[in-house]
Amino acid sequence: MESYDPTAEVVEICRDLIRIDTTNYGDQEGPGERKAAEHVATLLDEVGIESELFESEPGRTSLIARWGGDQGDPILVHGHLDVVPANADDWKVDPFSGEVEDGQVWGRGAVDMKDFDAMLLSSVRARARAGVVPDRPLVLCFTADEEAGGAKGAGYLVQHHRELLADCTIAVGEVGGFSTTVRGRRVYLIEAAEKGMAWMRLTARGNAGHGSMVHPDNAVTSLAAAVARIGQHQWPVRLTPTMQVLLAAVADLAGTEATPENAESLIEEFGPAARMLGAVIRNTTNPTMLNAGYKVNVVPGDASAHIDGRFLPGYEDEFLKTLSELAGPGIEIEHLTKMGGLETSYDGPIAEAMTASILEEDPGAIVAPYLMSGGTDAKWWDQLGIRAFGFAPLRLPADLDFTALFHGVDERVPVDALEFGARVFDNFLGKL
Repeated sequence: MESYDPTAEVVEICRDLIRIDTTNYGDQEGPGERKAAEHVATLLDEVGIESELFESEPGRTSLIARWGGDQGDPILVHGHLDVVPANADDWKVDPFSGEVEDGQVWGRGAVDMKDFDAMLLSSVRARARAGVVPDRPLVLCFTADEEAGGAKGAGYLVQHHRELLADCTIAVGEVGGFSTTVRGRRVYLIEAAEKGMAWMRLTARGNAGHGSMVHPDNAVTSLAAAVARIGQHQWPVRLTPTMQVLLAAVADLAGTEATPENAESLIEEFGPAARMLGAVIRNTTNPTMLNAGYKVNVVPGDASAHIDGRFLPGYEDEFLKTLSELAGPGIEIEHLTKMGGLETSYDGPIAEAMTASILEEDPGAIVAPYLMSGGTDAKWWDQLGIRAFGFAPLRLPADLDFTALFHGVDERVPVDALEFGARVFDNFLGKL
């Protein structure tokens, strides 16, 4: 077998991708992903891998390429090309500079998720040059629009080009494989589940009139009360199978057993990562936008609010019933976006390969599945019956507040973590 280095290009590919502004504002504004998709196509073409571009709208571009052997069903390996907005005035460096400073690559997309795009491309290019091809066929997919729900990226591919994906049985993508530190032990979290998403608009209606008069049916008052009830509701702890496995591993380190009663204290063992993990042992509802009125002395006839609701897989019915009760009579609930939760068991050859590839690089670590609070393109792949995991491996410093970097200011990824990820993911490809 010819030797090769899967880490050789990972930093520069990551920097180059960050420098391509693919900001997704969630509306018709923004540069789109075309330039980034063309760059990825060039990187693949240079090593003899043909790809095809797909546009749902002008500039909203995704890419698909097939590569690998012919043993078994294809695995869909996917990353998205778009990023959330960044206000340069808030950052220490230009968010689209891809600067390397203090041993880290800085920029919007450094962890979400141009780091994984770079790991994948660096490994694939090194293997292709060396003629070291995985036995199993791979569908390499880089999507548009994930940061706005994916309708113009993965959703478009599923709805209009499903024949290119339909033979895949497993998908591997973002937000998993990163390490946290619990009682001095690194714990690598593999995404095996994610919460469902319900983005809603609540509307209250009343009689418009003069602000100086009595208005018992004031729409603003009704809406404000409903929003307060929903935002302040303490949702009960619910442990899905994935979180039972993760908390059992942490409980073993703490010398106890995991139960719904001590779940919150076990979550605190994860330090900064508890911000995210604390949201995956219960449903959540966060009011995010309010809109009412046009003049201070006019009582409006209606008022509206937006709620970001996330529900645990298996608990959608409970979530919707409770939400309706909290909103109360007279409040209209409109679902702007609703996608179900996902959960798969962390077992089988692919899970074993992910675990082994991490432990070969970090033998003293613990590998366990977790449930993610947000959503990914996996929700679209699920419509094709594709079982999805999040595996973008990073070995991180114990004091790095990693989950705060997702969509945050000064997003960055350590160079050595990027190189670690490229080695681990390459090792994973070699086990397929």
